[in-house]
Amino acid sequence: MTLYFTADTHFGDRHILRLRGAAFGSIEAHDEALVARWNAVVGPDDAVWHLGDFAAHASREHCAAVFARLNGSKRLVRGNHDSNRVLDLPWAEPPVESIRLTAEDAAGTPWRLFLAHYAHRAWPGLWRGTRHLYGHTHGTIPDTIRSCDAGADAWDYRPVSLDALLARQDAATLVPDELARDGAE
Repeated sequence: MTLYFTADTHFGDRHILRLRGAAFGSIEAHDEALVARWNAVVGPDDAVWHLGDFAAHASREHCAAVFARLNGSKRLVRGNHDSNRVLDLPWAEPPVESIRLTAEDAAGTPWRLFLAHYAHRAWPGLWRGTRHLYGHTHGTIPDTIRSCDAGADAWDYRPVSLDALLARQDAATLVPDELARDGAE
């Protein structure tokens, strides 16, 4: 099982074409492309944390139909566009506003994560090496050594693995969980 992250898919949201229209042309083409890109990297046994704005301005039926086509076990950190039509989808766990968790990379190294829809300047565990993953900004805020945009706009409109997120940052400055626990940085 591989753990993936994404945000700001905005399925069914014609307004998102103001940002993505040149790449997709229509909301139907947009949604089909994002579903195909999701399923090209996420397998049925993988897990995905969606960091908000799964869909916007779409019917319940459209949200459910898209959700059913996406591979993997899906969890949601609620975004500003996630109304009941999104919250009521069959997520693996109830949606949350934010969450702290520990996840292992492919080498088995544990990493503390703080997941939120919004980018934060500070977050719980920052001083202990906790990484912050977020969406909402559509790739407009540069990543830092501790904070990274996991949104669709920042990753070619597909979910991204923890390893790829970590590799994008300066590997020499990253502190694995076991080192952070001792206060070494």
